[in-house]
Amino acid sequence: MELNKLTQAQQDVVRSIALAARPPADGIARRAVSRDAAARSGVGALVVGSDRAARADAAAAIAKELGAPLHRIDLSQVVSKYIGETEKNLSKVFADAERAGWVLFFDEADALFGKRTDVKDAHDRYANLEVAYLLQRIEEYNGVVILATNRKASLDPAFTRRIRYVVDLPNV
Repeated sequence: MELNKLTQAQQDVVRSIALAARPPADGIARRAVSRDAAARSGVGALVVGSDRAARADAAAAIAKELGAPLHRIDLSQVVSKYIGETEKNLSKVFADAERAGWVLFFDEADALFGKRTDVKDAHDRYANLEVAYLLQRIEEYNGVVILATNRKASLDPAFTRRIRYVVDLPNV
């Protein structure tokens, strides 16, 4: 999706994301950022809309504005029924993303970033651990993470609190 195909409000959000994600231009600011790298965090964005292709196009527009490659996370390759494997797979994705400078794109984010539940059994406990692990990894990632969904209310509130930018797409 070209930036000019978005509404002015959507374009403004995309530009804000790109501005927030770019490193400082001058040496003084860059040294200050490097010195404070531990406190630095990436940029989280949420794309909301019913049209899956439009969500993917909006994520591509964000990556294009940044001049960075977009990496769509294939949930079928990340999520595992075996305890600890999902976290291991996500750890590899985030490590690869840090090295390559990817913009990470989680479509159908509510499937992975869904609300935590009351613990009734071991499965609930491990599902909640996965969500907690994702929260930690997103906060530590120094790049751009885009979550996309058509079910914003299904996301865990801890994720939505950490999202600074929301691109609302019209529902069709």
